[in-house]
Amino acid sequence: MKFNVKIPRHLKEAYKSELKDYRHCLLKNQYADAWYHLERSHIIGQSYPIEHTYSHWLMLRFGLMQKNTKEVFGQILRLVVGGWKSFINHVPLGNTGGANVPPLKRMPIPNDIEKLLDTK
Repeated sequence: MKFNVKIPRHLKEAYKSELKDYRHCLLKNQYADAWYHLERSHIIGQSYPIEHTYSHWLMLRFGLMQKNTKEVFGQILRLVVGGWKSFINHVPLGNTGGANVPPLKRMPIPNDIEKLLDTK
C-alpha cells in the first residue's frame, strides 16, 4: 500500500499558484473564478493529506461566505474523511471537491493538470 505524505515540489508550486489566483479573484469579488481556482487546487492536492484538507477548509470558508448551506455541510463531511483518504492513496482522481459533485466520483482531469500529475 502506498502512503502519501509530502506533495512533490512541482505540484506544490502549481497548488500554491492556484491558491494565489483564488485569493486574487476573491479580492476582486470574482466568486465564480475564485471557486474555479479552488477546484483546481483540490485536483492538484487531493492525493496529499495536508493540501487536500486545506482545499476543503477553504471551500468550507467560501461556502460560509456565500451562505451556501449545502456547500458548508458537504465540506464538513469532506473535511472529516478527505485527509485520511489521501494518506492511503484512495481518492477519486479529478474530483473537484465541491458539494455539487459526489465525493467519490472520478472526473476528467484538465489537460494541464494531468500533465503535471504525470510528471515525476
